[in-house]
Amino acid sequence: MSPIGVRLQVQDKHVMIDNGILQIKLSNPEGIVTEINYNGIDNLLEVLNEEANRGYWDLVWNEGTPGTTGIFDVIKGTKFSIIVENEDQVEVSFTRTWDPSLKGKAVPLNIDKRFIVLRGCSGFYSYGIYEHQDEEGWTAFNMPETRIAFKLRKDLFHYMAIADNRKRIMPMPDDRLPNRCQVLAYPEAVLMTNPINPDLKGEVDDKYEYSKENKDNKVHGWICSNPPTGFWQITPSSEFRTGGPVKQNLTSHVGPTTLAMFVSAHYSGEDLVPKFGEREAWKKVFGPVFMYVNSAMMGDNLLTLWEDAKAQTMIEVQSWPYSFPESEDYPTSDERGSISGRLLVQDEYVDGDYIAADLAYIGLALPGDVGSWQRESKGYQFWTQTDEDGYFSINEVRAGDYNLYGWVPGFIGDYKYDVDITITPGCDIDLGDLVYEPPRDGPTLWEIGIPDRSALEFYVPDPNPKYINKLYVNHPDKFRQYGLWERYAELYPNGDLVYRVGVSDYKTDWFFAQVNRKKDGSNAYLATTWQIIFNLDNVDRTGTYTLRVALASANVAELQVRINDATANPPHFTSGLIGKDNTIARHGIHGLYWLYGIDVSGNQLIEGDNTIFLTQPRNQSPFQGLLYDYIRLEGPSDFDHS
Repeated sequence: MSPIGVRLQVQDKHVMIDNGILQIKLSNPEGIVTEINYNGIDNLLEVLNEEANRGYWDLVWNEGTPGTTGIFDVIKGTKFSIIVENEDQVEVSFTRTWDPSLKGKAVPLNIDKRFIVLRGCSGFYSYGIYEHQDEEGWTAFNMPETRIAFKLRKDLFHYMAIADNRKRIMPMPDDRLPNRCQVLAYPEAVLMTNPINPDLKGEVDDKYEYSKENKDNKVHGWICSNPPTGFWQITPSSEFRTGGPVKQNLTSHVGPTTLAMFVSAHYSGEDLVPKFGEREAWKKVFGPVFMYVNSAMMGDNLLTLWEDAKAQTMIEVQSWPYSFPESEDYPTSDERGSISGRLLVQDEYVDGDYIAADLAYIGLALPGDVGSWQRESKGYQFWTQTDEDGYFSINEVRAGDYNLYGWVPGFIGDYKYDVDITITPGCDIDLGDLVYEPPRDGPTLWEIGIPDRSALEFYVPDPNPKYINKLYVNHPDKFRQYGLWERYAELYPNGDLVYRVGVSDYKTDWFFAQVNRKKDGSNAYLATTWQIIFNLDNVDRTGTYTLRVALASANVAELQVRINDATANPPHFTSGLIGKDNTIARHGIHGLYWLYGIDVSGNQLIEGDNTIFLTQPRNQSPFQGLLYDYIRLEGPSDFDHS
């Protein structure tokens, strides 16, 4: 252990915690991090900002109105208390309590923000406990967002890293001022016309280009070159985040800003906004998350700081759940349970035997309908992936009632185990072999894409050369470039996409997003209709065919399907208005997953060429559209099409 113990100093307006490696200063009783002193730097946080705009918890709330907006609230405590104070650990609490006299003025939550500093530890932890009570006068509300934000010093932190292949020198916040940039289709995206660093001229900056999926979003942050110093946000568990393992969240971005996101509607829309009723009892612990600082010697490769942060992340993951938080609302390892089993797939049209669910996602979430986990926003979720033989184990699960959910890459649809599961402290439940039967009515006549809940396998174009982020040139995540929606009309100037089964290749001939077409010389947009042409040698006139359409994203969109008649009114099928995940504008390759099974009677098909027309008719904006995941036509189960 470090020879220096942790020291706490309480002043009128501030609280100082020092372990000899770093010193953090918090406002008293608000609990805002105003100062982080480390590696000879008197403050890593932006000293030009007001104290309340340096390191803080915040949330967005409203009184139950629809949408993803509301009142932005930097959470300020009204009472400070010491939870633990000894040489090995200091834990402090900043609380804010609610009562009905605050109706309309403050979010109806009791909030307890905790900060922990350990002996010998190069960083500090924070977690929050939110509670809505079943008491008279506790009103209904929605909470579209909550997170922790850190604003670092712009004169020091210029290099950002969020993944091995996603790290770069970043623009300055001043580069986003009117005289240095041009705002693009929405305020978050700017084209740098006169940046402080001339190497960045002509690049696009947009915080959404740096989103990550929850399962991958474990460490990100910033590097200062002189003195060589890193500031990293480490999230060792996703159990308290909403939306499941592939929900995308913001990470770090120009500011220099680093975020720990807990609840957000990004890439999902209002479906993932937690909505609380009057007197609805709810309590949740967000975190703990770890703010890690590290340093190197002058002359060392600065990326050793990133490598060290990744190594520290593995230590934090292996230490989860932490043993040191003192709140009774945060269960330690011996208060948790585990569950294991094996997932198999049964699809007789693929294989007569059971198929091991290789690398399937499987998880526990609040009880609900099949697939409900991706829109569930109040409870905890615990996810893992199966091994190549379908075996899985989910460990360190909080006690409570859950359903077991899953999905298998390569197969459509959602799995749900049909028995509720109760996790108790110390339990180790073995479910044995579980069988998922994906939706299927007959043999595959043809298919487009890969059923993996993403549009990544389709054609993602290069960006317009005027709107490039150099990080994503020749990069597997080229979909994160700005403005790709505009490329559709450039690539298809005279008519919409036509895909011929057996001739076309979805990797090159299926545009990744069905977007609206900008009308020449105006700000109006035209709806688009894509065609799938396929040949049938034989048709079962009395049988029923099934068209399976899986969507990887929908944004204020509608899917209309017509069979062999482009003008049929009403269409053969419509999804109605679906989705608000805004994935197209925010450079995502998926949002929420949608699956449709559409019956097609044999008498609608002909021997020879048939055409399916896919129309997205909503055309008020360039960002309304669909991302397809996978499309399949199944024949009647007992008919020979050969």
